[in-house]
Amino acid sequence: MIDVETTDGTSAPAAIEARSRRRTLAARLAGLTGWRRHAAALGLGAVSSLALPPAYAVPVLAIAFPGLLWLLAGATRPRTAFALGWWFGFGQFVLGLYWISFALLVDIDKFWWMMPFAVAGLPAVLACYTGAATATLSWAQRRWNLGGPASVLGLAVAWTVWEFARGHLFTGFPWNLVGYSWVAVLPMLQFASVAGIYGLSLITVALAGVPALFGLPGTSRRLAIRSSITAVVVMAGLFAFGTLRLHGDDGATVPGVMLRLVQGDVRQVMNWSPLDRERTFQHHLSLSAERGRETTVIWPETAAPFFLQYDMPHRLAMAAVTPPGGLILTGTVRAEQRPDEAEPRIFNSLMAVDGSGAILASYDKAHLVPFGEYVPLRGLLPIAALAADRGDFSAGPGPRTLHLPGLPPVSPLICYEAIFPGEVTARDDRPQWLLNITNDAWYLNSAGPHQHFAIAQVRAVEEGLPLVRAANTGISGVVDSYGRITARLGLGQSGVIDANLPQALPNPTLFSRFGHMTVGVMLFIFTLAAARARHWGRG
Repeated sequence: MIDVETTDGTSAPAAIEARSRRRTLAARLAGLTGWRRHAAALGLGAVSSLALPPAYAVPVLAIAFPGLLWLLAGATRPRTAFALGWWFGFGQFVLGLYWISFALLVDIDKFWWMMPFAVAGLPAVLACYTGAATATLSWAQRRWNLGGPASVLGLAVAWTVWEFARGHLFTGFPWNLVGYSWVAVLPMLQFASVAGIYGLSLITVALAGVPALFGLPGTSRRLAIRSSITAVVVMAGLFAFGTLRLHGDDGATVPGVMLRLVQGDVRQVMNWSPLDRERTFQHHLSLSAERGRETTVIWPETAAPFFLQYDMPHRLAMAAVTPPGGLILTGTVRAEQRPDEAEPRIFNSLMAVDGSGAILASYDKAHLVPFGEYVPLRGLLPIAALAADRGDFSAGPGPRTLHLPGLPPVSPLICYEAIFPGEVTARDDRPQWLLNITNDAWYLNSAGPHQHFAIAQVRAVEEGLPLVRAANTGISGVVDSYGRITARLGLGQSGVIDANLPQALPNPTLFSRFGHMTVGVMLFIFTLAAARARHWGRG
């Protein structure tokens, strides 16, 4: 617990007991023990997930994080604090990532045994990061006697550090970061252009934690009110910054470029079936065939489920529906046989096919989905990857800018690659737009595709680049350099979008120039502020 003196000279434990007698909510939470404490943390974590896409109930964060801080006020050891953070994270991830288990339904006879791991196992692992955050805060509270506003700032710093770790360790999984709660509030989202999604998460946790000061031991009502006013001023400043930034958009588009995004709405069970894949391919051809003003046609991930490099008949079929002088950009698979290897390497790829059927360029997916496209520690885990019937996919070299005729330079992102902030462009060859092709059919009509689209939307704001997204079952759309959706085709619809390509911002954003250094500077500033604020704990 926070071992500081209160304004009346009593210790924090005594203050907690006094408040308990007055039956305040903060004191009751701090006084919980055993399973009741863990159940409260679990419930608060579940509530916090409602702030994320697609619900966007942002105000619940001002309930969840103060509740967590009040629970931590009763934690006497970092081990206890870790358990509280773990249960909080477990509740958040179980509710926020339930849809991952839907992928197993595609071949449930084969993967039924993985269902408990998808439903509870992954959230249990990810919750270790939130547990580490609260344990870090507890250790800092005891080591430096943090209280009041210092605890709020300390939680924001610890949460962001461990959220960053979740996004990078063991290949990384930066899904549903707290900052994504602001995707539906575009003025607030604009701060991602400065410090990325992690910087937005840092500010969000700090702001959400401020109401806890009205119940934290050792914090006067006057200090709580002053802190709340400061939080309101910060929020107003961020909103004003974002509003001014959005007013700088003139809606300019790239002259002479009209994109056609094809969304076939093909069920996953049909995507690779030998009996259905030709029918699927023809469906994409028919959606592409009707002539309009389009100059480039874009198909989603693995929309051409053949080895196109060796398959001239299918490439000629694509050439027949390619716009005059234009291209079809499609997801496909690519094989590469190396002299020193017995088996060919298989890549999840994007290829650009012109009106003659020639392949002008290709890109291989670099950031593969663990257990989906490959199995980590393959020698120790002799199991099949979910989406790799031919064996594990191989990884490409990383972000790459394609220079294609009739188009501005583009950075392809295949499916999962769009979730990694700061890793979507080649730094030595800046593109003018981002192209995300994906297949979310695995996840049916769940929260997953909505979350995936929202996450990709933030990459546009961070980089100051428009993002074009073609998804097999949706959501497909065009997002401008400020994160605004200019065209969209919803989940579970079959059809096309004909849309202009928005212009990239003339100058790179601060985040695109300096990457995660910006949030590093913010973490340093917040840490200094927490160190200074510890002297305010007595009010």
